[in-house]
Amino acid sequence: MPGSKSKHRILVVDDDKDIVQTIKGNLELDGYEVLTAFDGHSSLQLAREHRPDLIILDLNLPDIDGIKACQIMRREYDFPIIMLTARDAVADKVLGLECGADDYIVKPFNFLELSARIKSILKRVERSLVNDLCEFQDLCIDFKSKNVTVRGENVKLTKTEFELLSLFVSYPGEVLSREFIQQQIWRDSQLYQTSRAVDVHVQRLRKKIEAEVDKPEYIITVAGVGYRFQAG
Repeated sequence: MPGSKSKHRILVVDDDKDIVQTIKGNLELDGYEVLTAFDGHSSLQLAREHRPDLIILDLNLPDIDGIKACQIMRREYDFPIIMLTARDAVADKVLGLECGADDYIVKPFNFLELSARIKSILKRVERSLVNDLCEFQDLCIDFKSKNVTVRGENVKLTKTEFELLSLFVSYPGEVLSREFIQQQIWRDSQLYQTSRAVDVHVQRLRKKIEAEVDKPEYIITVAGVGYRFQAG
């Protein structure tokens, strides 16, 4: 997010100081302001004092665990939280998301993946703060009611189709790879770990919002890479 990242403040919470310093260094290179904490109580204090735009929160902390810290933060604030943990069990993922986390990433992780998750979440937050209603030519999206109209007619989208459209709208003019789309829409599912699944859902979405499926105005195929949303 060139030109806008510097205003975003991220709190990194982990009892592993090496991991904290690594994440901090990379985030600062990306232009973020970074706060750090090594236990749950310190993270809660920093969150209350500095109101970060996003928190990266480890599940295993030495005093109160990340689940409890996440629950406390979620009761008080609505900033996005990414859970960071060495646990890869489905039950732990579900527990993390049910306690209020917006996303979940397992150690060891690639920083580029974490960076992509952060950008995606912050873009969605920015969009919801700026405008609940987006219009692109004949396409109108109401993110509050999740209502979509095309050429004045209501279009019924499935949950996945709406999430896919929301993802494209969050990155107008940018090329999104099939792998990135898979991570954002189906990150915890083993059922959609092929690029073919992305193509199938994109085609279904096109049938509902494009005047001509073979000559799309909005969702443009980028050969060998993925798709780009044409905003205007």
